[in-house]
Amino acid sequence: MTGREGADASPDADTPDAPPGGPPPQFLTTREVAGLLRVKERKVYSLAAAGEIPHRRVTGKLLFPRAEIAAWMEGAADPEPGPRPAVAAGSHDPLLDWAIRESGCGLASLVDGSMDGLARFSRGEAALCGLHVPEADGWNVATVASRDLSGCVLIAWAARTQGLILGAAAAGAVGGVADLAGRRVALRQPGAGGRALFDRLAEAEGLDPTDFDAAGGVARTETDMAAAVASGAADAALGLEAMARQFRLDFLPLAAERFDLLADRRSYFTEPLQRLFAFAQTPAFRERASNLGGYDLTEMGAVRWLSP
Repeated sequence: MTGREGADASPDADTPDAPPGGPPPQFLTTREVAGLLRVKERKVYSLAAAGEIPHRRVTGKLLFPRAEIAAWMEGAADPEPGPRPAVAAGSHDPLLDWAIRESGCGLASLVDGSMDGLARFSRGEAALCGLHVPEADGWNVATVASRDLSGCVLIAWAARTQGLILGAAAAGAVGGVADLAGRRVALRQPGAGGRALFDRLAEAEGLDPTDFDAAGGVARTETDMAAAVASGAADAALGLEAMARQFRLDFLPLAAERFDLLADRRSYFTEPLQRLFAFAQTPAFRERASNLGGYDLTEMGAVRWLSP
């Protein structure tokens, strides 16, 4: 926002924390900035996450320099965020991980779950974010649309087959999520798309986390999930068909999910992302997807959502 909405409010207005009779505080709170801009506090958080408003983060708390906010409101400051780092954050996808390496695109991977990646993307810490978040009527679109993001696009990567990866003790005895009660189950971390899907499937069967023996610690990637089952640390895990194949484990398909890539529009035209997406059109990439198994690339590259 660079206009004059609320311009009658001086930087000293709406600052109940200022000491009586003393100078106004050097920094404003989120609530005070929201009052100055005539917006909700959520919008202020969004502006700060996108780097579009002057702010500082001190001991985890957002503070806003009074003088810089005044200049920003007058249009004296440039709100244009700087270039994003060449980082792919979000959820782990074996095909994407392989393509980043094989294409030589130069992207660094920082994968720790869909919601962690979305938070990093919102703060401008990544150019790309992998997502597979289950929603009431689909995948990913409502989640990103609710974040007040700008200058980005959600691009289809692949449809993936998710299901139960079963070890020797569970193969033949488990016919669905309900049969996992009392068994050792490898689980993803909260905020991961796979964990959100598992929780939904378990809830539909009337189960909660206390009905499972969470085994092997938190699995932070699809590979970790399958490895926990292959090693015998867990009886089962919700994961990808591709990972069950890689570890030669039994697999029970449960859902076809969408794995999408949220890309910064400016970063999309930089060398790392252009090289990655060009590589995704090659025969070698298609062959890899086929060999992994459980991937449908029919809609790859389709625009699923475009920010305002």
